[in-house]
Amino acid sequence: MNKLYGYAGKIVRINLTSGGVTLLSTWDYVPKYIGGRGICNKIFWDEVGPGVKALDPGNKLIIMTGPSTGTGIPSGGRTVIAGIAPQCFPEQYSWSSIGGWFGAEIKFAGYDGIILEGKAAQPSYIWIEDDKIQILSAKDIWGMYVYDTQLKLEEIYGKDVKSLVIGPAGENLVRNAIIATANENAAGKGGYGAVFGSKNLKAITIRGTGCVIPADVEGILKLRHVMGRPLYQPNPVKYQNIFRPRPHISVPVEGGLKQAQVCCSHGCNQHCDLFLLNVKSATSRTGRVNQVNKCVGVYAFQWMDDCGWTPAQTFVTKQNNNPACLMQSNAGTVPPNLNDPAAKVLFERHIGDTENFWDANYDRGAVINDLCNQYGINKWDVIVWLMPWLVMGKKEGVFNDLNLGMDIDPSSEDFMKDLLDTIVYRKGYYGNLFAEGMLRTILELGEDKYGATLYQGRISNRIPGKRLDIPISFASSWGYSYHWHGRGFQGSIDIAAWLPSILTLMTSTRDSQSDTHIHDTYDYLCAVSEEPWKNPLTARCAIMNENKAELKEALTSCDWQLPNLYWSSIESEIFNMATGMNLNEADTNNAAERIKNLFRAILIRNYGRTREMEVNEVLPMLAYPDADGKTVSKEEYNYLVDNYYKLRGWDLKTGWPTRETYEKYGLREIADELEVLGKLPDSTSLGK
Repeated sequence: MNKLYGYAGKIVRINLTSGGVTLLSTWDYVPKYIGGRGICNKIFWDEVGPGVKALDPGNKLIIMTGPSTGTGIPSGGRTVIAGIAPQCFPEQYSWSSIGGWFGAEIKFAGYDGIILEGKAAQPSYIWIEDDKIQILSAKDIWGMYVYDTQLKLEEIYGKDVKSLVIGPAGENLVRNAIIATANENAAGKGGYGAVFGSKNLKAITIRGTGCVIPADVEGILKLRHVMGRPLYQPNPVKYQNIFRPRPHISVPVEGGLKQAQVCCSHGCNQHCDLFLLNVKSATSRTGRVNQVNKCVGVYAFQWMDDCGWTPAQTFVTKQNNNPACLMQSNAGTVPPNLNDPAAKVLFERHIGDTENFWDANYDRGAVINDLCNQYGINKWDVIVWLMPWLVMGKKEGVFNDLNLGMDIDPSSEDFMKDLLDTIVYRKGYYGNLFAEGMLRTILELGEDKYGATLYQGRISNRIPGKRLDIPISFASSWGYSYHWHGRGFQGSIDIAAWLPSILTLMTSTRDSQSDTHIHDTYDYLCAVSEEPWKNPLTARCAIMNENKAELKEALTSCDWQLPNLYWSSIESEIFNMATGMNLNEADTNNAAERIKNLFRAILIRNYGRTREMEVNEVLPMLAYPDADGKTVSKEEYNYLVDNYYKLRGWDLKTGWPTRETYEKYGLREIADELEVLGKLPDSTSLGK
């Protein structure tokens, strides 16, 4: 009873303005908010009110681990970073998540998280070694690339330290700048690299000499053999003449390539990421670099048809219940269980659209990925929004008066090098413009022409020869691009998957699909395939996935391993193995509802979130067809939203949770504050 399991027990607050360091007790927040994003939400609610801007000193950046971090629980090495996000449009409270080994090192140093506030008077970095915390001058590392910064800090403090760093993009307040650690581990969403830059903070470097004690070591060792169905295959370096990370990408490599598979998080029992050795670099002194590639990075090498999709990535049966880390990576081939009558449907590949944005070029892809990594800029915005926008806009003739200094050609390595340099260092009018992010750029140039112009080169592979026009801008909502929404990037996703994903996007402040990829059973797919907007199971699917995502971001765990639809208690089991507490499945589900409703309260109090606001944010994309030519009308979508709000216990008119809903999940004090502000609906209006 005297031992502390799972948690370190302390959260450190660092005021960059005063240099002051104080400690908070983790027990003020757990087990009620679990950890990770749950604790972030509570701290933000308590400490940051309306009116604060993303790049103001008053914005607090909250870096939080979960009870599984550093324990050896599979994928339990992730860390959540939350605060007001400069990438979001409009600016709102949001979050990002990062893998690597930094989160575990926080725990080893004796902390569950870090709260950053204020602004340093000069470029600085934070050095943490257990209970010794210093704010030091960053004059010698300011301006350095991401990898070079980490290497320099290792040179100063030793190879065993772990660092969170920004590159030149963050220093120059580029709105989609990332915070990075290790190789290709990034808090990519939100633009929190710019928040670091606004606080004159280049890096946090940490060495922890302690440890995290999980309550059930034996249980965790067993879990490592079953969670995510690890293949335990040897991982040799392979020599190939073809770069083939996805079935539809096949890039010839002169002289061959060397590749392996690696994991991206402390304790992970998978090898999902593609590790390329000795690829071309625009930033290395030798001109070559080793590089890790995840999901979107491979599209810099080639983008032909739009990311085919297999239903088994999303929908499962007991016989074919494979986690996404096996389905969506080259960790190993997952043969279908052919004894399953659903196997034919689940493993039929659905090709999306032919768009022909750029052809295969291995060196160009390597250089683009290297520049994004080193500059510290969001790869997603560059590869799946900026580059397609330039291709489509050029083909439709809308850029005739856009002078970027070179012929617009995203398939050109030289053009992309010049463009990214212009953006990251805010050179001239267009550099400053694009540094504000894609949506703000399009709005400034003129949305009618530069956003809404229809691209006529999208051809469906499901309706042979059918042209499916779509705007040249892949803008979805809140300042982010399409992702898992049946259009644009990964436009091959079927409506049974993308429609609930629209609901998760609607109630968020950012692209929600990097932690809320839709998962459900094959039975669900069959039940909703005809009219998913009308079936209440679609809203239930969205809520289940949102709640599972809240738990993943609180524990913390990886979206590619969880949820497991036929092991619904796994989140509570992970929590109990880490902490020694005894929460059952209902307890953890209630915690997820609590965390979600607190997030909702932040959006209502600080940003005036309403049903009208969020429905109108997602409606425009629904008017454009998916690869099957399917759309959803305003009336159909509002019918779906009614079902969703009813299941959530939110008022149908405003979208606000009722007092009964807040109190059901232990948030009475939240309801009290909102009632004083006039932002609590009349309980009698629920369902009307």
